[in-house]
Amino acid sequence: MKLDEELQQKVSASILRVTERSAFFATLALYARFEASQHIPSAATDGWTIFINPEFWNKLTAAEQDGLLLHEVLHAALLHSTRRAGRHPQVWNAAADIVINGMILQEGYQLPQGGLRDKILERLGTEEAYEILIKKAQPPPPPMDDLLDASPEDGTSSQGQTGEGQGQEDAGQEPGAGEGEGKETKEALEGHWRNALEQAQMAARTLAAGKMPAGIQREMPGVIAVQLDWRTYLWRYLTQTPTDFQDFDRRFVGQRMYLDTLAGESVQVLVCVDTSGSVDKAEMQTFIGEVRGILRSYPHLRCELYYADAALHGPYPLKSDSVIPPPQGGGGTDFRPFFDQIASHPFLWGKTVAIYLTDGHGRFPQQAPKCPVLWVVTPGGLDLARFPFGEAIRLLRSQPTPFVVTQ
Repeated sequence: MKLDEELQQKVSASILRVTERSAFFATLALYARFEASQHIPSAATDGWTIFINPEFWNKLTAAEQDGLLLHEVLHAALLHSTRRAGRHPQVWNAAADIVINGMILQEGYQLPQGGLRDKILERLGTEEAYEILIKKAQPPPPPMDDLLDASPEDGTSSQGQTGEGQGQEDAGQEPGAGEGEGKETKEALEGHWRNALEQAQMAARTLAAGKMPAGIQREMPGVIAVQLDWRTYLWRYLTQTPTDFQDFDRRFVGQRMYLDTLAGESVQVLVCVDTSGSVDKAEMQTFIGEVRGILRSYPHLRCELYYADAALHGPYPLKSDSVIPPPQGGGGTDFRPFFDQIASHPFLWGKTVAIYLTDGHGRFPQQAPKCPVLWVVTPGGLDLARFPFGEAIRLLRSQPTPFVVTQ
């Protein structure tokens, strides 16, 4: 339901206070829509609209109101509703809360009592924080449960919302009206907030009244590439000439409808899997699964697989239908043997990429190899900025957590 006059004035006052401190946050807030709801305990968002419980809001100090407003706006702007995919709702909500609360507090704002805080996880992106939470023996503390799958009973449906700004009306379509509306609504939501983030960054830069917080920068890969996994990065290395694409339509990358259109010369891939003691069994299974994915991803691919801890094991020539040999290792981590081995590899005469799946904790060589290197790093592994050469990306998954929710 619409904000009454008193609550409208208080929300507007909160946005004005934020404006005085941060053009970036203020711009995002102006792209949000606000409503009152008695059906939620504090505040929540369905991705389009911020729903506020008036009684809870009125008990907060002005500083806490600002923090709560930013908390929900950031949930919406960072697409935490659509980025969840198949992940466990409560654990995803907890990870998102931790990351957002860290941003807000680091920028000098206050939060209502009871907000989740983890000074280690808040320095990560939400996907990575989620992966670490689900590894723990116990589920994380319960979050606010403020990421809604649908509007509350007393809220206006936000399906199909395309306008900008506070207090705008719905587009007039009922949820579910029309074939494919769910996909169109999701695309509209993501487009709305990506535009908001671009405008917020421009406002901060132009007005010199704030900058994009570091935490937002960490979240941007999840916002920009919601549907892409790490394999998509390979095409930058493996399709280096226009003829490789032929009639390939890049719009289908996220749907993986491009494999049959790729043609051209064969591509060489040198893959090394970290088998040191710091890589656990689940991570090793994930690495092996990604090796299988690499083998299936390109029609003319030649691959050599290595395992490495402090020593190097291999090579194992592989084809798309090859049986993956069992991992060998379990000791310390040293990246140098692999790069020493491939320094004069015959693959380097053609298009070649070296892929190292690892947690990143080990000894690096002093010189980069002659071919591009893609480091694929486990959640909680070495900070990506600390890899001395090549490109480092985080390997994230989207399967549901094994936690069981009990009533």
